[in-house]
Amino acid sequence: MNAIQLKTFQELTLHELYSILKLRVDVFVVEQNCPYPEVDGADLFSVHFFHKEKEEIVAYLRVIPLENETVRIGRVVTHKQFRGQNRSSQLMEHAMKFIQTNYPGKIIHLSAQEHLQHFYGKFGFKSISEMYLEDGIPHVDMEFFD
Repeated sequence: MNAIQLKTFQELTLHELYSILKLRVDVFVVEQNCPYPEVDGADLFSVHFFHKEKEEIVAYLRVIPLENETVRIGRVVTHKQFRGQNRSSQLMEHAMKFIQTNYPGKIIHLSAQEHLQHFYGKFGFKSISEMYLEDGIPHVDMEFFD
């Protein structure tokens, strides 16, 4: 398994950007049947964490530093052929260390599909909202608590 890479938007190659967008659209829009604007502008100021196999990105997440006291983790995704290999867990571990080093004291927030609460709970996240529908899929807001 290749090492985790992290890059700002400006550091991404065109091929990496294309591969990230393709993975996210393939899973979130096509596989989960959720037509929504995947290109939302947040990529421009995010830090992108990913696993590559050959030249394709097979697991990904982004860290979005916001202007308030919050940092968001979003778009956590793994290609279906690479699920069950702990790639998302490894990305989460790296992202959490990155945030705690670079944004100490900031609140870490994410919007999780409801069935993934246990997964995020392993990293110290707790639900802070009731279930709500986002693009027809049950979600909960979660924040990191030491």
